[in-house]
Amino acid sequence: MSEPIQIELRGAASDNATCSPVRRPATVFWLQGITLAWMLVECGVSGYAAVAARSPALAAFGSDSLVELLSAGVVLLQFLPALRLSERAAARSAGVLLFVLAGVVAVLAIAALVLGIRPDASRMGMAITLAALVVMPILAWLKRREARRTGNRALAADAVQSATCAYLAAIVLVGLSLHAWLGIAWFDSAAALVAIPLLLREGREAWRGHVCGCC
Repeated sequence: MSEPIQIELRGAASDNATCSPVRRPATVFWLQGITLAWMLVECGVSGYAAVAARSPALAAFGSDSLVELLSAGVVLLQFLPALRLSERAAARSAGVLLFVLAGVVAVLAIAALVLGIRPDASRMGMAITLAALVVMPILAWLKRREARRTGNRALAADAVQSATCAYLAAIVLVGLSLHAWLGIAWFDSAAALVAIPLLLREGREAWRGHVCGCC
């Protein structure tokens, strides 16, 4: 579980309470560009695999990929003059997206259990979730580090999104693997439901995230 992101900015030779983070939009653009490219691939592959295998867990993972794609776009909106968002609004938007994702996951998983949907094993789904376990923790670490350097709370919230994507990938991979190995259909939906408390917690932390005492 990822820790709440509390970012403190300490000036090396400044004792005043004024916050003056140094913006590094070029680095933010680079990180979000990579995120957008990867999430397009992840969303497309997991979405196709979810439909092919009728898998609620993969549908939840694909929905998470879509939310992460939107979250990365929200961060970039801060730097577009025509559509500029404040950092507080961007960070809270990222938190709202996580709450929306939790609702989507719950509906898909419960519907699958009630309707008795039996998903097929999906090697493609296991492959994309395994790849996400490698890519997303790295992106989350890089975003968290840059958020601390710049005081960008929206990027900090997006780092939470990336970390959540990795945790959800791990949960879904376990559910898919157990379903493929033991042939028990409800493991797939159970994997999706297990992720909901995590999504709600991370959404709350993203919504409440603080950059520094004067923000």
